[in-house]
Amino acid sequence: MEQALPLPAATAGAAPAWPLRLLRAGDSALTVVLVSAVAVMVTVVSGQVAMRYGFNRSFDWADEIGRLAFVWSIFLAIPLGVRDGAHIGIDLVVDKLPPAGQSALRRAGAALGTALMLAICWAAVRTCREQWDELMSTVDISVGWFIVPVAVGALFSAFHLLHIVISGPPAKRIGAAE
Repeated sequence: MEQALPLPAATAGAAPAWPLRLLRAGDSALTVVLVSAVAVMVTVVSGQVAMRYGFNRSFDWADEIGRLAFVWSIFLAIPLGVRDGAHIGIDLVVDKLPPAGQSALRRAGAALGTALMLAICWAAVRTCREQWDELMSTVDISVGWFIVPVAVGALFSAFHLLHIVISGPPAKRIGAAE
């Protein structure tokens, strides 16, 4: 279930709400593409298994398309996990700090994460441009499509981490894994 980012209350001098609305719209689009990638992956892999074991035939393109859909699903899911605070973290030391210290340390970590995600996005865009002319062996599409979700996922992760830097970390959920 998708957790909505809270919109800030309209107060004098408050930051505009449009960046958060834009981020929410991006998350919705990301979710649609993510679900589509998973559906393609399941359909292609299931079809390939049925063809191989049921009819002793196979699609020559199924491995590459299935792998491509898998890569897209993984890298587009990462920013949604960042948004919800769902990624694994070690907070043994952080939990020992007072609330203000916890928030400051989490914001500092998010700031460092933002910088790293922007660096990954930049490197992925460069790599994608370098490999764009190279085609997959069984399908006439660029191998650069394997790198596009890395750039998109890193960019959206950076936006969510920046939101944490500005607004603070998401609240811990009761019943979260320990």
